[in-house]
Amino acid sequence: MPQDAHTVLIRAEAADHPRPIWCVTAQDWRKAAGELPPIAVAFAEASGFRAEPGKVLVVPDSAGAIAGVLFGAEATPRDPLAFGKLATTLPAGDYRLASGAPDPRLAALAFALGSYRFERYRSRNAPRPRLVVPEGVDEAALIRTVEAVSLARDLVNTPANDMGPAELEAAARALAARHGAAIEVTAGDDLLAANLPMIHAVGRASPRRPRLIDLAWGGADAPKVTLVGKGVCFDTGGLDIKPSSGMLLMKKDMGGAASALGLAHMIMARQLPVRLRVLIPAVENAIDGSAFRPGDILRSRKGLSVEIGNTDAEGRLVLADALSLADEEAPELMIDFATLTGAARVALGPQLPPAYTDDEGLAADLARHAAGEADPLWRLPLWQPYAGLLDSPIADLNNAPGSGFAGSITAALFLQRFVERASAWLHLDIYAWNPSSRPARPEGGEAQTIRALDALLAERYG
Repeated sequence: MPQDAHTVLIRAEAADHPRPIWCVTAQDWRKAAGELPPIAVAFAEASGFRAEPGKVLVVPDSAGAIAGVLFGAEATPRDPLAFGKLATTLPAGDYRLASGAPDPRLAALAFALGSYRFERYRSRNAPRPRLVVPEGVDEAALIRTVEAVSLARDLVNTPANDMGPAELEAAARALAARHGAAIEVTAGDDLLAANLPMIHAVGRASPRRPRLIDLAWGGADAPKVTLVGKGVCFDTGGLDIKPSSGMLLMKKDMGGAASALGLAHMIMARQLPVRLRVLIPAVENAIDGSAFRPGDILRSRKGLSVEIGNTDAEGRLVLADALSLADEEAPELMIDFATLTGAARVALGPQLPPAYTDDEGLAADLARHAAGEADPLWRLPLWQPYAGLLDSPIADLNNAPGSGFAGSITAALFLQRFVERASAWLHLDIYAWNPSSRPARPEGGEAQTIRALDALLAERYG
């Protein structure tokens, strides 16, 4: 499953004559040139290398082998993960940071994240370059981060025929076994007996049974941290069916669950002193004669009735039951991840997930760590005047307001109605996908916000 980080990050003693990587900027190129081997300077000048940001020059030695690599950097990087470009441009071999990297930890992380390949269905896997972990950088922290991101990416990238509710459960069980966590699963009609009616309603039309995955780890007396991840393994839209173009990426609609499992791995691998709970409603929103319908009224675990304005707004329904269950034990911090709305992408694009919370301290801390980890997000308001858009004339709530305004905000307000007892709640409307490749972020599934959250949780509870 997740990429073995040791295949791209190695210790110095395991390296085979690692070639140096010199990070140089256009401003200090001439100064830096005085510290480089003469052959590197001569070859760079003959090649017209001027250290523009992102430029890579492999420098040969007198025998034609690789003497080292010049990488054009910025004194104040606009993209702190730009170093990840080297993972896809360098020939196979071992390399080390020689000088000039503004943040060696982020450089090594970017290199490892940029090395990611989804290779489950490939018959041939090409060798890749490796990087020596820079001196003074916490190797264990790098390894667990790369493993967590790779786990989430792998889960999202796996097509729905191989990643249904049962396979998502298997991934959670494998993670629980690795860390000695307890896990319980409620599936099929047992969801009704367990008072999880909306999870059942959304998933009942699929031959692959819906389920709630419930993972627990840590001491019972430790601070309670609960993660909830939307696990819609494929979304047809239900009876309000999506066009074919709208279904092409719906294997990623379980990106919230993948992110929750990735963050859970970091928490458990770090041995953070918390009582961790992970709840994943895993369903397929399919169509048959038992599918829930537009205009139906569903009763939720919390007791609130929900009129179905659109069956394609199913994610908030399964999350509502899971959030209600999580809220009943009043966790100190509850975080949910969901590929919830197209409106979030219209507002902020694919790279910048919106975050929602009423906790000012949590919002400030999260923004600080997002910047420090180059794991961006942007706070949007839980604007209460928009709550009226969720009104229904015949039920407590409508799951899909007809106005079309503020879709990400109204979805967050819908979820907020199911959270009362948690001391702090954070909702993340993630995309979980890179539509095109950038340094350290290859096209495909992505684990958004979990590195920032790992840093926040380590600060609060470490």
